[in-house]
Amino acid sequence: MITEARHWEKIDGRKIVCTLCPAECKLTEGKIGICGARFNRRGKLVTDNYGETVSIAIDPIEKKPLYHFYPGSKILSTGANGCNFACANCQNWSIAQEKAHTSYIAPEQLANLAAEHNSIGVAFTYTEPMIWFEYIMDTAPLLADKGLKTVLVSNGYINPAPLAELIDRIDAINVDLKSMRPDFYKRVCKGRLEPVLQTIRTLARSSVHLELTTLLIPGLNDSDEELRDLIDFVAGLNPRIPLHFSAFHPDYKMRDRERTPEDLLLHARQLAREKLDYVFLGNVALEGMADTRCPNCGNILISRDWYRTHVVGLDNDRCRQCGHETGIHGLGRKTPQ
Repeated sequence: MITEARHWEKIDGRKIVCTLCPAECKLTEGKIGICGARFNRRGKLVTDNYGETVSIAIDPIEKKPLYHFYPGSKILSTGANGCNFACANCQNWSIAQEKAHTSYIAPEQLANLAAEHNSIGVAFTYTEPMIWFEYIMDTAPLLADKGLKTVLVSNGYINPAPLAELIDRIDAINVDLKSMRPDFYKRVCKGRLEPVLQTIRTLARSSVHLELTTLLIPGLNDSDEELRDLIDFVAGLNPRIPLHFSAFHPDYKMRDRERTPEDLLLHARQLAREKLDYVFLGNVALEGMADTRCPNCGNILISRDWYRTHVVGLDNDRCRQCGHETGIHGLGRKTPQ
């Protein structure tokens, strides 16, 4: 559905600039932005992706991955075509970098679907939710009215003004922090690092539940120096922010690269555990590496076997063994029925 977009400015005549994300595409009549969803129509910025979904499913919240937000719950998940990055390693390239078939779901219908399926809310995921800005802004209040949550899985590439609006509408987010090197973002993602770091800083100061994911690609973002820079950045914000190191597998334009070795993931986790309370390994079957342990006494708080989750060592959000407050959200509270 085509609708007028938010966050744009007229430059001259019918030339406009989209100010939603740091790409700030300058568009003449008929030109489409890098995201593939926003274009200039008669001197106004419009989007053709409003409510147009490429996929919808019920997922475990841990699949986002969000490990400390209503652990063990299910969430309705959906996404749109497009992305404001062009990552060479994209694992959802068929919907993020190309146009897939869509079905229109109105905001009211999506909120009703979430309630009908006993979901804790809706996760906007699979592709980049920031380019679905108008749809999320309209849907989130409807979810809140039903006591449901709004969750994003995002690259964090958004300008400060729209982010400030969005923060008031969302409950949790996992941001992909792809690297700590500007050159990586420029070469691999066709974007910039600093706006992503600024988004993360802003989220860390807010009431939104925040987790971070870094996909480790051998030879590109896995040096000890870069890992320590990443760890220091997260620790400087809040050592309780969960950090997920995820294993790369060859895809899209990086089909010739090796998979992430397990020992690299284990090494990254060992470094991170020196300064961070919660570090997890994803896309691999390594016993205990997805469990949440108390950072104070080591007691297992939540055990995970892929997406099978068991809360075993918590009283509400405190460690049952030592009483340490964990910062885990949604424990001891009923999810919507």
